[in-house]
Amino acid sequence: MEFTLKRTVQVTAFLLILVAVTQAIYTALYIAEADVPRQLLWGLEGLIFAILAAFAGSALVQAKRYTLGFSAIAFSAALNVVQVGVGLTMFGPFREVANEVEAFAPAAGAVVAFSFMVYNAAKVLLGLAAVVFGMAKMNAGGKALGGITVLVGVIAMVTNAIVMAFGRIEAVPSGAAGVIATILLALCLSSALKDD
Repeated sequence: MEFTLKRTVQVTAFLLILVAVTQAIYTALYIAEADVPRQLLWGLEGLIFAILAAFAGSALVQAKRYTLGFSAIAFSAALNVVQVGVGLTMFGPFREVANEVEAFAPAAGAVVAFSFMVYNAAKVLLGLAAVVFGMAKMNAGGKALGGITVLVGVIAMVTNAIVMAFGRIEAVPSGAAGVIATILLALCLSSALKDD
């Protein structure tokens, strides 16, 4: 099977939707205080992000235009592989040590903070990609969807940058803005093909 630019972008859009769905499922289970199967969900996300990095990177080198947007998606996916990896491999051991030896609590907190710093950096990049492809959608005649995507992309960039600068602030809906920007970004990706 040949992966043309069109097919590569379609797969990229599909993977972006999958990522948004897995994050919504995890968040819903967490809010419902259900026993969240982290290993399964985060492992699945890690796999999706790894594949997304490859497809967005492929689109980056195939495309004549919108390379900034494809680059932002690819690097966001790579950062998310790191973030998921930290969560899967380090949260548990550091939490166990911190429960045994109170002096290790700051180290456990630092690991979690690092993971969220990477998570928020990835969301900033997805917001940037949403701005790029939202503008492409507007140029292709989809003013409403494109305009909303640009707006939500800017909100995702700003809120996640604030959280990166000041730490985890629960009042700032950075994760939700990033997930919504991801869905809208996926919907706008097809416009890039018309101009390329």
